[in-house]
Amino acid sequence: MVNGAAALALAPAAAKAQAVQVSASARAVHNRLMCLDTHMDMPANLARQGWDVMTRHSPDMDMTQVDYPRMIEGGLDGGFFAIYTPQAPLTQEGMNAMRDAAFLRAAEIREMVAAHPGKFELAFVPADAARIAAAGKIVVFQSIENSGIIGNDVSLLRSFYKLGVRMAGPIHFLNNQLGDSATDKKKWGGLSPMGRDFVKLANDLGIILDASHSSDDVFDQMLAQSRAPIICSHSGCRAVHDHPRNLDDARIKKLAAAGSTIQINSYNEYLIDVPPNPARDKARRAVFGKMENLDKMTPADAARTLKEMAAARVALDKQYPSPRANFEMFMQHVYHALDLVGPDHVGIGPDWDGGGGVTGMEDVASLPRITEQLLKKGYKESQLANFWSGNTMRVLGKVVAARKA
Repeated sequence: MVNGAAALALAPAAAKAQAVQVSASARAVHNRLMCLDTHMDMPANLARQGWDVMTRHSPDMDMTQVDYPRMIEGGLDGGFFAIYTPQAPLTQEGMNAMRDAAFLRAAEIREMVAAHPGKFELAFVPADAARIAAAGKIVVFQSIENSGIIGNDVSLLRSFYKLGVRMAGPIHFLNNQLGDSATDKKKWGGLSPMGRDFVKLANDLGIILDASHSSDDVFDQMLAQSRAPIICSHSGCRAVHDHPRNLDDARIKKLAAAGSTIQINSYNEYLIDVPPNPARDKARRAVFGKMENLDKMTPADAARTLKEMAAARVALDKQYPSPRANFEMFMQHVYHALDLVGPDHVGIGPDWDGGGGVTGMEDVASLPRITEQLLKKGYKESQLANFWSGNTMRVLGKVVAARKA
């Protein structure tokens, strides 16, 4: 969502993480499923000096939510690892900086895979996911969050495709050259002319179009123009919590009718009302601003800074208390979507390391709780197989089949 660990830092402090307790039968079902997450901002941590994806971390230790040990503990077989770049000013300098940062992030993802070939493998088509997961390795698809990185040259999307990108959202928190954001004032009335070219090229290449963060108009126009299903990789239900980043019931039904899926987010403000508190926000920005330079620090300095930030976050939350969603509130969005369109059109994209996480589901190790609750609701293992990965792979398969380039 925002800048990796900084997003988690700016969210209310989670309760101290504890071992996830689920029944043996639920965990057994969960472990039999191929579980994929459609939106992980974990790559933002790869540039940190001294941060090791193979080491078990925790939100309390360094404010991160995804690493290899916790993916194994949570039964997550992989998913879409996001190349996220904050929106810069729409100047040539700003767009060049975004482009360069995105290429660097893509390189970091590939370097992670290359450094641990027995643990991770890049994936490009649905068959790759099944094969990689069966081999006991983490499935690494790549996605773009905020395609403003392509500047004024839509053909740059081809370069990211060649690097392995198979999902791309055009817009983030702010409007850009491709269209309107759900959280900004209307500028284009949906997609810009360049945005329409972006949709066409994504279809031609075989890249899933991701409408999360896009305005309702952009959602409608992408759905109408696209030859293949679009997706919402990390969104919520507006009927449960009225926020512009969430989808209304009519659009969730349209998404399902097109053969696609809504993947439920766990970002606090999209689940519950959080009253504005400018003093709190200013204090948190002042404290956590130094996190922007973590990748330039020595490992020792970075570790010390993170320890200080963790303590400061707790102190700030005591000084400026703020409502925090819990696991049950997250599940209300899951249940609503399932009731509305069924298990063939719902999954998860909690937004780990991008601001997601709720009390009772603080990191990726907590995922078996979702399976346990859905089993209690009466969903069958075959339905959960679609929920956890089948729906997304079906969408990718349709997108690949519709490609022309």
